Amino acid sequence: MTDVRVTLEITEICQTACISRDELLEVVALGIIAPQDDATDDWRFELEALRALRRAQRLRQDLALDWAGIALAMNLLDEISRLRTENRRLHQRLDRFLIK
Repeated sequence: MTDVRVTLEITEICQTACISRDELLEVVALGIIAPQDDATDDWRFELEALRALRRAQRLRQDLALDWAGIALAMNLLDEISRLRTENRRLHQRLDRFLIK
């Protein structure tokens, strides 16, 4: 079975997300999304980057924050998710030692 990877060029991601090229450059500079290969001038983005960009846009609309605030909010939300997963795993390990 072939692994198909869909990528979007800069113009495609801008059009799909209704974002200007300047805003996209700011979003990338803040680490909200990242192109597949930073080294080239011909950036391409995976679909996951588009999902993250749309999530950032929803947060921006809902919270009325600038892109820097959105970057911080997304980092904090990702950290909360990671900590919840780790907490759940630790509880599962602890449950093996507790008598119920």
